Amino acid sequence: MAARRQHWRLYALGGGLGHLTRAAALARAAVARGHRVEVLTNSPFAPGLPLEPLLGPGATVHRVDAGADKAATVAAVGAWLAQAPPDVLVVDTFPRGLAGELAALLPTVRAPRVLVHRDLNPVYVERFDVARAVDAFDLLVVPGEDAPFAHHPRAARTAPWLLLDADALLPREEARRRLGLEAGDARPLVAVLGCGRPEEVAEAGERAARLRAAFEGRAAVRWLVPTARGSGRAVWPALEVMRGVDVLVGAGGYNTVQEARATGTPLVARAWPRLYDRQALRLTEAERVEDAAALEARVASLLQAGPRARPAAWVNGVHAAVEAIERVAR
Repeated sequence: MAARRQHWRLYALGGGLGHLTRAAALARAAVARGHRVEVLTNSPFAPGLPLEPLLGPGATVHRVDAGADKAATVAAVGAWLAQAPPDVLVVDTFPRGLAGELAALLPTVRAPRVLVHRDLNPVYVERFDVARAVDAFDLLVVPGEDAPFAHHPRAARTAPWLLLDADALLPREEARRRLGLEAGDARPLVAVLGCGRPEEVAEAGERAARLRAAFEGRAAVRWLVPTARGSGRAVWPALEVMRGVDVLVGAGGYNTVQEARATGTPLVARAWPRLYDRQALRLTEAERVEDAAALEARVASLLQAGPRARPAAWVNGVHAAVEAIERVAR
């Protein structure tokens, strides 16, 4: 346990599920050490996710309407920050805030500030003078991949962050049952993740349908979504069932890639265009595909290669991050 219970606020605004998943990983680890944590998110998936039970007692999630306009979102952030000051404020990825609102609001926060600092598009970094914005933070935590200011004197590197530690994952057979396979079904399982923008989630469903038709009888294919959608199987967090997955099909987002690598799950992914994130740089040549034909061929090759050895455990950098943040919190 930490020496003293602290009150943390975690700013995790941003589309999709990536910012929220990273904040949830940090919050879960902090709550386990006895801290009280508030998470602010506008992820469109947040209303349907059982976040509080996963994070544990002491965690509060403030869900901002994903459909709110800029003025309403900025007002919600301002009201959240205007409450009694916490022991530390943690901001994921955007030092100026998603809408630039933190540039004016941070000086009003009477608490140490921590930035979760990841790779950012250099155009954004230069255009909005991110170097100056970064200097407003007392600590930069770099979670397992390079970033523009990773060599900042107040930067601390950790291993990649994962929402769950190895001992929280379901055993292979239990994970396969959770994914709808009956006992005795020996087919390999291909999981297609749909957790980005609405059009990307829909395309994941189409990918799953094509793969199901292509590998009928040879592999089980499941379209996994965080919350109920069409014929998708609602599974969250997907990491919990990863030991039951033989091939993972997804995109090049931070959490998908790090979870696949930590668990040794073969990944086939498309790099989606993003305003700030650069998914293509995160994916290796062996992981990345450009079109449906290449995707199908890569999945076929991985299935033909058969099962591979998978690590039983990994280093979850979120724990080192919690310890570093504890040291700067008042």
